[in-house]
Amino acid sequence: MSAFLNLTYELEGASAIITLSREKALNALNRQTLVELLAALHAASDDLEVRGIILTGAGEKAFVAGADIAEMVELGVHDAHSLSALGHAIGELIERLSKPVIAAVHGFALGGGCELALACDFIYATPKSRFGQPEVNLGVMCGFGGTQRLPRRIPPGRAMELILTGDLIDAEEALRLGLVNKILPDRAALLAEAKATVAKIAQKGPQAVAASRRAVRRTDELSLSAGNELEQQLFASLFATHDQKEGMQAFLAKRPPAFQGK
Repeated sequence: MSAFLNLTYELEGASAIITLSREKALNALNRQTLVELLAALHAASDDLEVRGIILTGAGEKAFVAGADIAEMVELGVHDAHSLSALGHAIGELIERLSKPVIAAVHGFALGGGCELALACDFIYATPKSRFGQPEVNLGVMCGFGGTQRLPRRIPPGRAMELILTGDLIDAEEALRLGLVNKILPDRAALLAEAKATVAKIAQKGPQAVAASRRAVRRTDELSLSAGNELEQQLFASLFATHDQKEGMQAFLAKRPPAFQGK
């Protein structure tokens, strides 16, 4: 998709790879980049060949170093609210997708960059990765969902500490806290692992993956009983699909399933 100015959109196997590409600005999220990211995510969602999305940043220094401070410095209340709403729209879109989204983080994931990673299903990192919500250092606060998603990903007390102090953590601490799933040795290995994970998920039943993702994503807003009821409904609904019959018949016949996503 050549129309994008601040990101690249590539298809490789079952993966859509979206690379934030403002390397001189450490891939900072200005309004144009946010608009393009929304469009790229919609494109990946609509492409039936795409089974997973990988978000990453160009270069060796940053995944996304934050929102673009040069663009924000003169904003008034109305425009700041509009920018925040745009950032939140991206997080909410990622959560609504039927396909998994992996954040492949190399370098800084700060402020809006950390919030973008938090919206993804899971995060892979490298030893160079650094995470944090340093907005208080600038006299503002998280604006793209950090106050809500970080305490849902790591212990709430630790999240509060990071948000109020603006401190950064390295990849090892992020792994210990459960913020990241894996640490890979370098950017090449990071992207290879993300692609391999998408390829693995692509071998599963697409509707089963989508239903599982939906159920897990709802755990923060539903009680245990309501979540269990949703699981029952989604489980039962899959028995009306071709892929359920194919998956179980293939298992009994000891052959690989040929899922069709229907």
